[in-house]
Amino acid sequence: MAFQEGELVYLEDGSGKRYWFKMSFGMIKVQSLGTVDGSRFAGAEDGSSVKIAGADFTVFRPGVIELIESLDRGAQIITPKDAATIILNCDIRSGSAVIEVGAGSGGLTTALLNSVAPSGKVLTVELKDENAKRARRNVSRTGAEVCWDCVIGDAKNVEFEFTADALTMDMPDPWLALDNMLPHLRPGGRICIYVPNANQLESSVLALRERGFAGVKAMENLQRGMEVHPGGVRPSFEMLGHTGYLVFGRKRHLP
Repeated sequence: MAFQEGELVYLEDGSGKRYWFKMSFGMIKVQSLGTVDGSRFAGAEDGSSVKIAGADFTVFRPGVIELIESLDRGAQIITPKDAATIILNCDIRSGSAVIEVGAGSGGLTTALLNSVAPSGKVLTVELKDENAKRARRNVSRTGAEVCWDCVIGDAKNVEFEFTADALTMDMPDPWLALDNMLPHLRPGGRICIYVPNANQLESSVLALRERGFAGVKAMENLQRGMEVHPGGVRPSFEMLGHTGYLVFGRKRHLP
């Protein structure tokens, strides 16, 4: 499908560097590249090649992973490797209703919206107004902002009306907020708690077991790239190691 005016796209050069802009078929200001004649993009499609100032570029529509990688960051984000695991284990799909505790910079929010759109809903509970404002700016880039709402407050005592299929929690002491948040999770619904430290992991697992959750499990994702060259393939010396622990469980319908 050809590009439309107003959609967010990026140019990628031969080294993989990206230059973001909103599509226009007039004159466009692209950071680090200057002013570009947008008429050359008229009729162009995703993955088209274009030459600018003698250099070769490819123009792409962003997917969710590119959106996450290019967020305006403040707080630490949940990385794509963990976001993908959360979405799969919480069975989040188009039409799902999700409560997210902790917006951060909107990394997981972006992935959740990509999964629930166009008919689902993500309600984010965020303690800090600054984080909520940054997340809102990042959500506006997804094209799914109509599926998102945000409540400012402490998850331990905030009040709202919403019933969810899944609940994700990214906060320092999630076990203290469970009694306030779990009434909003439907029976059979799934939870993910994301914490960086082992003592938080232990407290989270025990809290879910004490509340009768089924299938409680904990895991950690480690991701290592591969260096592939003609005549030689080896693991990368660098890897995306520990980012956080993931705790999953499913709410039972208790009498």
